Amino acid sequence: MPPGLKASKTKSKSAKVMTSVAIMIAALGLTYIPLPGSNKTIVIVSGTELQEPLQELEAKFEQVNPNIKLDLKFQGSQEIVNNYLDQKNDFKPTILIPANGEILTELSDRLRTTSQTEPFYDTPRPLAKTLLVGIAWPERGKVLFPNGRFQWSKLEQAMQASNWGKVGGSSNWGSFDFVTTDPTRSNSGQLTLELWTQSKLGGTINADSFNSSSIQPLFSLIKKSVYQPPRSTDILLQEFIVRGPNDADVATVYESIALYRWQQSAASKGKPYQVYYLDPSIETTATAAIVRRDVDEGTVKAAKQFLDFLTQPEQQAVFVKYGFRPVNNGVDLKTVPNSPWNQNIPGAEIKPSVNILPPPDSKTITEIQRQWERAN
Repeated sequence: MPPGLKASKTKSKSAKVMTSVAIMIAALGLTYIPLPGSNKTIVIVSGTELQEPLQELEAKFEQVNPNIKLDLKFQGSQEIVNNYLDQKNDFKPTILIPANGEILTELSDRLRTTSQTEPFYDTPRPLAKTLLVGIAWPERGKVLFPNGRFQWSKLEQAMQASNWGKVGGSSNWGSFDFVTTDPTRSNSGQLTLELWTQSKLGGTINADSFNSSSIQPLFSLIKKSVYQPPRSTDILLQEFIVRGPNDADVATVYESIALYRWQQSAASKGKPYQVYYLDPSIETTATAAIVRRDVDEGTVKAAKQFLDFLTQPEQQAVFVKYGFRPVNNGVDLKTVPNSPWNQNIPGAEIKPSVNILPPPDSKTITEIQRQWERAN
């Protein structure tokens, strides 16, 4: 064989080998390196009560799903709906997680009136549960609720008196200060007004009940007494702890954050607050919906993967650590490491002996907001 031809064949063989190796490397690379465009970012807008558990779970999820990035945003639950409807956000949400599934029903109903299309992918998914509770600094609680049970009528009397000295407390305690969230922005404020109205009227209520002649003065009293109500429940509780007795006496918050931040109140004020279960109370379930607007199919798939992750027992245990009750019945409140139900928190109960009601429907929520805005 002529030398030139032999050299040519050798080069051709080498080129084929190099090409095969390159194909193998590329194939291996495709196995471990995401294809261009396969990385997804999920923008999650949640109520602030879930901020800390979601931030902890964010790192864990991204570690096992490196091609999916989570972008967490936090707002008051009613704010989530209002901002999404009015397109006030400077980002495009993928998942909305208000503290109450009924708020998503309200959003769905309002969107259908304008677009006539289904606003969510799939049925909204429950993630974690909690109850509305009352909290008070120990000395104040003993004066206001001497039998150890929270009473709306006692709260109203104290607000009308406006001074602790007039309701059996020390005159040195000054004014009586009740705290709740803004019901036009936050779910817990809405639940507070729902239960207070029910107590005032002495029975089952609906949206029309808020037109009662005794309810409008009550809303005015509360609105005058609650100066600049916070936009979300966790913000409220942090402010309650910082302000302490004399500036914040009694509040309504979620059981979850009341239990989780109890140690913080102990460290800050020496005498931590007491938890009071309302009777009846309302169970509220943080519920997630994947929205359709500006969300492509690939992002939907990634979002479903994240929601599946959140409902697994290991992640549900993280919610328990932060004071939530799991939606997965296989998770035990007592056996979860660092469970607040093992910390002897005054008033905390695994199974409180109170009547638990469902949250108000979307029509009632709308009426609560309307009456609050009208109150003066």
